[in-house]
Amino acid sequence: MSCCGLLTVQKEPVPLKSIEVELEVKDHVATLVSTLNYENKEDKPIEAVFVFPLPGDAAVCHFSAKIGQTEIVAEVKEKQQAREEYDDALSSGQQAFLLEESEESPDIFSLSVGSLPPGESASIRLEYVTELAVQADDGLRFCLPAVLNPRYQPQGSEGVSVQVTSVPASLVPYSLSFSARVSSPRPVSKVESNCSLDPLQYLNTEQTQATVKLAAGHKFNRDVELLIYYKDAHQPTAVVEAGQASAKPGTLMGDPVVMLSLYPELPQSVMSSLASCGEFVFLMDRSGSMGSSMNTWRSHQTRIGSARDTLLLLLKSLPMGCYFNIYSFGSSYEHIFPKSVEYNQKTMEEALKEVEAMEANLGGTEILKPLQHIYSQPCIPSQPRQLFVFTDGAVSNTKEVINLVKKNSGSHRCFSFGIGEGASSALINGMAKEGGGHAQFITGADRMQPKVMQSLRFALQPAVVDISVTWDLPKEVSVTVLSPPITSLFQGQRSLVYAQLTGQSSEAAEGCVTVKYSLAGHPSQNQLRFSLKPEGDTGSTVHRLGARTLIHSLEMEEREHRGQEDGGVKEKVVELSVQSGVSSSFTAFVAVNNCNGEPIQGPLLRRNVEITCVSFHCSHQGMAQMPFPSPSKIMKRALLVGCSSVHEAFSSVRALCQRQVLKSQILLHPGRTEPNQPPRDPLLQLVSLQKASGSWLLDPALAATLGKTSEEVEKTKPASVNQEVWATILALIWLHGFKMDAKKEWELLATKAVSWLRAQNAPGVSECVEAGNTLLRCNVQKGVLGL
Repeated sequence: MSCCGLLTVQKEPVPLKSIEVELEVKDHVATLVSTLNYENKEDKPIEAVFVFPLPGDAAVCHFSAKIGQTEIVAEVKEKQQAREEYDDALSSGQQAFLLEESEESPDIFSLSVGSLPPGESASIRLEYVTELAVQADDGLRFCLPAVLNPRYQPQGSEGVSVQVTSVPASLVPYSLSFSARVSSPRPVSKVESNCSLDPLQYLNTEQTQATVKLAAGHKFNRDVELLIYYKDAHQPTAVVEAGQASAKPGTLMGDPVVMLSLYPELPQSVMSSLASCGEFVFLMDRSGSMGSSMNTWRSHQTRIGSARDTLLLLLKSLPMGCYFNIYSFGSSYEHIFPKSVEYNQKTMEEALKEVEAMEANLGGTEILKPLQHIYSQPCIPSQPRQLFVFTDGAVSNTKEVINLVKKNSGSHRCFSFGIGEGASSALINGMAKEGGGHAQFITGADRMQPKVMQSLRFALQPAVVDISVTWDLPKEVSVTVLSPPITSLFQGQRSLVYAQLTGQSSEAAEGCVTVKYSLAGHPSQNQLRFSLKPEGDTGSTVHRLGARTLIHSLEMEEREHRGQEDGGVKEKVVELSVQSGVSSSFTAFVAVNNCNGEPIQGPLLRRNVEITCVSFHCSHQGMAQMPFPSPSKIMKRALLVGCSSVHEAFSSVRALCQRQVLKSQILLHPGRTEPNQPPRDPLLQLVSLQKASGSWLLDPALAATLGKTSEEVEKTKPASVNQEVWATILALIWLHGFKMDAKKEWELLATKAVSWLRAQNAPGVSECVEAGNTLLRCNVQKGVLGL
């Protein structure tokens, strides 16, 4: 195993010297230009291979190389043809460059820089466009992946996994500079990041344009995440982009393409009534890497620890009478109940007992098998299935997993959560998209709970069905929709539709799109009128995103019909990819420098440029004194728990060491508890005491959580109410009085508590609220509590 990046014989790093990234955000679409600067300091020509992550839905649309003053622009060609041209160039002593997408996961690319002579420098320019996802707080999320975790190769799977060689972030030999320019029709409110930024600089008085830069000294230990906020952000819009003059009319690139951003307003009367039924299946990753910290640059709660806390909140927030089950997986999988059971106090307590004992000790990341088992279980009549998948993983069979979710999308909605740095965006986004659900990423200092509870609110909303999109255009204009049909709608979430417009229209012509759907038996519709006149200065961004959308759909179709008569789908993908200049799994970018004089002499040395991964830090007090296991012991551990790689074994051993430190601290400090014990955080402690019905019991544990003695709580209880009503009102006052900053986490379980109180029809509620405020020194009004 190498100790750092690209190495010379003398163990010195070479040749990737720096990465420069320029990001341009226009409203909710981003264009990224990345320049990779290479230098060969060896005395022989080399071939450098750099494997790196990109967003799974990015449209890679430009690749070029500059050697001295000579610039070579790559062409998109069928993948095998591109590889042969690259190999032929190297064998004849020419410089060549090859960029290709992994056939198994669209968020991994490999860049080969061939025949770089001794002392020579090369500058590689890569460009892609992508859509920005809408977050729970209405921010738009851009993520520059800086961490590529090794892809887990499932046992018995076919194909070759991408080989990822990783190094600790502190040893990565290249630097990163990052700047962003943001523009929108609406003012830019703020830009936030998980990394240190220089102050936001506005470029005009309207504050509709701004720039921001990554602060100097960024370490390669986390993805670079930007959250962009606009004022009055999410309004339905349409952008019409003119076709390319050089392209043939009637083709995708020659015709105008429209991008619709739809935000359907779902009827509030229906949305306010959350479902009281459903089958909720939670699938939890317990592979070795889940023992890692939630973030990598300071001591923090482990991923599995945060997942346990999240499952506690989820279980407390479920409605009475629904059904649920919890699966966990690693190299094997387990389930708490043989099949989903009705949610009540008994089953909730049984599940929580199992959740508290969960550790990251199941080895690898075999996600396909538990999914197959879940889908083999018959659905429960009148209980819509909602699947929640939690993983920090990256697997080599991403497309196989997504295909399985799509095949079963008619029977469930899938909500997916990527945990920690390097979680596969292709896997997380793909499962949610094909499963008609919603994807979330929890990185950096994010708390998992608010994002997961937002998805639970989506899951509890009645499903929107019978969705259709109809077009009203001038008779001389026809439309070809490039996007797959919309399968899910959620309040406040965007749906994007791309379409090719063929034919001529006047500059004043307008079009209209109508989205029709049914919600809880109520038919509804929303309309968007837009001008057919193309906007200026949009380049080819919309065309490329539309092409990538269509390519994704065709690739899914090809996989579904693999081995059958598929009507030449692969050929269609190659043709569209070449025409649009957008990457696909069947094509690659290739550039050959034919301007060389003499062929490059000497044997060609292959060098793999290694990238950052999560590395072990002695971050717990006392851990530095603990002997860390030798490599042989790590591999023994790998065999013991079924890990498939050193990476999995390393994470598993690290989690074991952390638990040993905590246990040793418990011996030294008897007042401390092990991480499996009920959480000491007051909010989670209060949540853990709530009953499945939504009520709380008046007992010493509740009093202690509220910061009172049992005597104080019992003495101040109004005589006209029973203990359970009093305890429940006290809990609600405490939540509203002290934990409003975490309202998104406890809102659903508080709603359940209010419903329980109303059902009791208990006397003296007003007196209880007044006495509770006095006891807890709060001023929460009865109406605020929902009573």
